[in-house]
Amino acid sequence: MLTRAQSARIRELLRDKRARNAEGAFIIEGAKPVCDVLLHHPASVQSLVLAAEYERRESHQQRALRQSLGIPSFRSSSRIFSAFSNLETPQGILAVVKQPRWNQETLFGQSRLFGLYGEQLQDPANVGAIIRTAAALNIDALWLTPESADIYNPKVVRASAGAVLSLPIFIVDDVASLTKRGVVLFAAEAAEGQTVSMETIRTIPKRMIVAVGNESRGLSLHTIKQVACRFTIPLSRHIESLNVAATAAIALHYLRRLDAED
Repeated sequence: MLTRAQSARIRELLRDKRARNAEGAFIIEGAKPVCDVLLHHPASVQSLVLAAEYERRESHQQRALRQSLGIPSFRSSSRIFSAFSNLETPQGILAVVKQPRWNQETLFGQSRLFGLYGEQLQDPANVGAIIRTAAALNIDALWLTPESADIYNPKVVRASAGAVLSLPIFIVDDVASLTKRGVVLFAAEAAEGQTVSMETIRTIPKRMIVAVGNESRGLSLHTIKQVACRFTIPLSRHIESLNVAATAAIALHYLRRLDAED
């Protein structure tokens, strides 16, 4: 059975960014997300917590996978598990997972680099969706500023569909730490003026990062001054702008397919 100390630890990991950073761990909740991490990242899973009703519903395949890995599992009452859960209908299973570690120097050593920079992205749903999209499009890495939503916040983890374990993500104080490494910055913006239509871009630099800004304020003037190309996504029907997650998805998909300059 789950002890009081273990329960307290899980509550801290769910609610406190400082606790997650201190322990280097976070929580993944739900039957499919947990099964996915057991299947694709089993070495990252520290322990499992299961409510009695989950064990009654668990499929033979799910149980066989869980038991074959030998990961410590603890039982919890439905009442205690519901107190942990952020879901309207708790599914009765969660995993305590180690935070991944990535080598930024390896990325900057590549001859080709295609990444994404997010400045002060504060909506957890947006950050999670961006992580999921970037991982799906095989983007090399995501850089976020410290003011952005914590990537191990339960809402971000859920929106990312577990992609926080497969996409290299780094926290940087200033975009200058990227541009000084010989990376060219392209910026997706809602405003017109000194921007070009994304569809007029025909080639991209071999080493580039696409920048997207805060949900309401966009990119800071400091960042814009370091941008080599400012572009907008063509819109119609009197729509002025897109959600930042949609902007990132469209821009990454379009630019990723272009040829890199010699």
